[in-house]
Amino acid sequence: MFSLKRLATAPDPFDGIQHMVEPIYYEDLTLGDIYLAPERIIVEEDLSLFAQVSGDDHPIHTSDTYAQSTPFKRRIAHGPFGIAMAIGQFGRIPGFQETAIAMTNVNNWKFRIPIYVGDEITVEVCILNKALRGPCVGLIERGFRLTKADGTVAQEGRSSMLIARRPPL
Repeated sequence: MFSLKRLATAPDPFDGIQHMVEPIYYEDLTLGDIYLAPERIIVEEDLSLFAQVSGDDHPIHTSDTYAQSTPFKRRIAHGPFGIAMAIGQFGRIPGFQETAIAMTNVNNWKFRIPIYVGDEITVEVCILNKALRGPCVGLIERGFRLTKADGTVAQEGRSSMLIARRPPL
């Protein structure tokens, strides 16, 4: 979906350590920029909480016994869980906490392979497009790729968001 141009990896802003990070504004972004969110290991509680929030308690997500009788052989994460996790992990990339305003859409999301409990997922975010929307805000289109530790792509798609422009001096 996208190729590596510039890679920005930063510490997790929620790790309990104070990090000095400059905000990332609309003007700071270049098409092709790639950011890596902190890795996340999927745990049992992720599936149960997502089932509660979404109301989707299908046994493929909630029952080990049922899941063993399927081609997957074990419970799988809800497809939309990957979308929610990707958006949440984007918010953990330092620099965007102060400037991200609102997500406007999700497009062309592909579910390539299942996500299981125990999978370590890395979220890559590529800046695909950008457009001014006013004196204080811009719109960016982001390409997301959710990759497992073995390098296989579990999910990928696009989402646009409003982001603050750099304030005048």
